[in-house]
Amino acid sequence: MAEVAKGLEKLISNGINSKYLTEKYILPLEERPKFSSDESPSESIPIIDLSCVSDGLGRSNIIRQISKASEDYGFFQIINHGVPEDVIQSMLDVAKEFFEMPIENRAKLYSEDPKTEVRVSTSFNFNKSKVQLWRDFVRHPCHPLEDYIDSWPEKPENYREVASKYALEIRALILKLLALLSEGLGLDSGYLNEKFGKHYQTLLTNYYPSCPDPNLTLGLPGHSDPNGITVLLQDEVGGLQVLKDGKWIIVKPEKNALVVNLADQLQVISNGRFKSVEHRAITNSRTSRISIPTFYGPSLDALIGPANELVSKESPAIYRSYTFEEFFDRFFSQELKGKTVLDHFKYFAE
Repeated sequence: MAEVAKGLEKLISNGINSKYLTEKYILPLEERPKFSSDESPSESIPIIDLSCVSDGLGRSNIIRQISKASEDYGFFQIINHGVPEDVIQSMLDVAKEFFEMPIENRAKLYSEDPKTEVRVSTSFNFNKSKVQLWRDFVRHPCHPLEDYIDSWPEKPENYREVASKYALEIRALILKLLALLSEGLGLDSGYLNEKFGKHYQTLLTNYYPSCPDPNLTLGLPGHSDPNGITVLLQDEVGGLQVLKDGKWIIVKPEKNALVVNLADQLQVISNGRFKSVEHRAITNSRTSRISIPTFYGPSLDALIGPANELVSKESPAIYRSYTFEEFFDRFFSQELKGKTVLDHFKYFAE
C-alpha cells in the first residue's frame, strides 16, 4: 500500500502535479533546453524505405543506406517496414488509454527500484536525480513473451493482447535489422544475433503531460541508450531531438514510420564505426505526448566487446570486453548523463 500511495503522490499523470512546475522539476540554467531561432525544422535524420529488402540489388542499397546513417547520425526512420498499420495504431491507442485511466490503476504498479521488471514510475532514477524529469512511464520485459506476459498490466483489458502483438512484430523487424547491420559491418549476417546470446527485449511507454513551462525542464535529458538497438514508435506530437554536430535536430514524426537508433552495445561491437548518439525529449505546453521505445539487446550474461574482425593494428580495440550485466548495472546506478557510461568502458591511452 505504501508504494501505491507513493505513486498517487509522485506520478505527474495524476493530474495534480502537471498543473504547475514546482522547483523539483526546474533544471539548472546550463541544463535547460535552449530553443533557438536557428534550429532548422527541415534538417532531420535519414528516412529509409525497406520495401525492397528481399531483392538482391535493393537489399545491398538498403544496407549501404543503413550503414551510412549509422555512421553519420546513429539514427534513421524506416518506412514500409512490414509492421501492420493496425498493430501500430492499436499500440498507440492502448498506451494513451493506460495513462488516461484512473490513477489508482497505474499506481498499483509503482516502483522506484530500477530492477523491478514490471513497473510504473516517474522521472528516470527518482532517488538519484537532483531534479526530476517531466515524464511518467510503464516498463516491462517482452522476451521470451510467454515468460512475462502474465505479469504485464491487467488494465486496460486489451493491453496484453495489443502489446504482445506489437512486441512480436517489432522483434521480427529487429532481427531483420540486426542482419542488415551485421552485413553493413562486413560480418556474417547472423553475427549480432549470435553475439546477443539469449537476447532481451523491453517495451517502455513514455507519457509526457503538457508542461506549464517547457523552457525550464525536460522529458529526458541528452543520453545514449545502453542496449543494442532501439525501435521507437512516437505519436504525431513530436518531441524527440538528436544531437548532430553540436546541435539538437528535430525528428519530425512520419505516419506509420518507426525511428531506429543504435545503442551503446552496437558502438562497442562495431569498434566505434557505428554511433550511439545522444538524444533527448523536450516537452510542450499544448498537449500530452506518447512515445514507445522497444529496447533490444544482449542477455545479461552475454560477453560484449569489439568484433575481432574489426580490430587490427591500424584499428585497435577502443573498448574493453565486459558482460552486459556489468554495463546495465552501471547505467541504472546513476542519472542520465550523456554517454558517460559508455566512456567508462573505453581503453584509455597511458
